[in-house]
Amino acid sequence: MQEKDITQKMLEHYNDVFADIVNVLLFNGERIVKENSLIDTPTVSSLKMDGHTHHQNRDVSKYWQHNKINIAMMGFENQTSPNKLMPFRVISYDGAEYGRQANKKHADEDNYPVITLVLYFGYSQRWNYPKNILGLLNVDDRLKPFVSDYNINVFEIAFLDEEKRKLFKSDFRVLVDYLYQVRTNHNYNPEKYFVQHMQEVLDLMSAMTGDTIFEKSIENTKIKEAHYMCDVIHAMIDEGVERGRKEGIQKGKLEGIQEGIQKGKLEGANIVSRLYEILLNEGSMDKLKRATKDESYRYELLKEYDLLKDFS
Repeated sequence: MQEKDITQKMLEHYNDVFADIVNVLLFNGERIVKENSLIDTPTVSSLKMDGHTHHQNRDVSKYWQHNKINIAMMGFENQTSPNKLMPFRVISYDGAEYGRQANKKHADEDNYPVITLVLYFGYSQRWNYPKNILGLLNVDDRLKPFVSDYNINVFEIAFLDEEKRKLFKSDFRVLVDYLYQVRTNHNYNPEKYFVQHMQEVLDLMSAMTGDTIFEKSIENTKIKEAHYMCDVIHAMIDEGVERGRKEGIQKGKLEGIQEGIQKGKLEGANIVSRLYEILLNEGSMDKLKRATKDESYRYELLKEYDLLKDFS
């Protein structure tokens, strides 16, 4: 989880991505927060508890300023699974910033709100826990009028409707599109989006899927120079085919296809290429990713799609 957090932070740290997320989720896509109005803030705050000082880390936070005056402090908390105690965590982060404003040395400064956005990236289940403090507490009815509540802002990214998804303009839309497609049809067929921060997007995709194929692919020269996710996917396929071709040359036959081609020659690379193309056109990204790594599974797919008939 720690590595996932770091990866997600890298993309969200860019002002264009941060502003885009805020504008879509808070302002329905209206470009209220500008990139040049965001200033990085320390993500570490201190909390005294049990006689000790504990440090807590936000994932990403920035000041939204106008004429060097803070309008608000905004922060993101990334979650890949629901967290029942998230209201406690958020109020702890927000309270630390309000506590800083309460310090005497800031007495003459204008005070500003603290807003935390919890970005939930899970797609197999909804966020099913309370989104407020009172929802977590067992409070005597006689005390409820005196207990202050605190609501948190949870955004279920994989469950955003189409109108909202189309509002994203930064590289974050790649993740939004990916999560939606995987949730609804268990495959990923990328749109032709221009990607500005390709390294960070691929790192993020690797973290979210648990598949290092995205992370490793950044070393591919074609992928380094790519600016569209569809081009990246094609380059990944080409890379897999080329790897299979070289293995075939070295072995004199295509051993990557487990048992079907006894006399196997390099022509086997062509049917693998045809298989990958079929899977890409179908949008069967789960099958494609597994086929590039699992020879037995690739062989089963070749039989399933009747691609071995000319090589038996």
